[in-house]
Amino acid sequence: MKVQVKRVGAVEVPLPRYQTRGSAGMDLHAAIAEPVTIAPGQRVKLPSGLSVAIPHGFEGQVRPRSGLAAKHGITVLNAPGTVDSDYRGELQVVLINHGHEPVTLAPLERIAQIVFARHETATLEEVSDLDATERGAGGYGSTGG
Repeated sequence: MKVQVKRVGAVEVPLPRYQTRGSAGMDLHAAIAEPVTIAPGQRVKLPSGLSVAIPHGFEGQVRPRSGLAAKHGITVLNAPGTVDSDYRGELQVVLINHGHEPVTLAPLERIAQIVFARHETATLEEVSDLDATERGAGGYGSTGG
């Protein structure tokens, strides 16, 4: 699968790449000229410096980086954030600090990852009843645990 990518904005960022042969995601970098500090409980929207043309039938999923989450409590607020195939604007990453200390991100720091995934387009069919299952309408916690 090929995804066209264009650098945008004033800060030139590295193109995303897989860090290992087995990596599912490519890292996105902070397209910022100055460090940004995120206070505990604060959220920020950071530019990636990139726009993409994702083929129809695919999406980009913006996900947290495990290192930022484990070390600092920084995660992608709407994870996974969906990038639709018809979006051509700059990719933005919404981060939140769930930690107890302020965290400062440096220019070009790796802030998230993007995974490209196939998806289906559904056609909804309204019905008066749904088929019965063992679980039924049991919601949160209904299967134990």
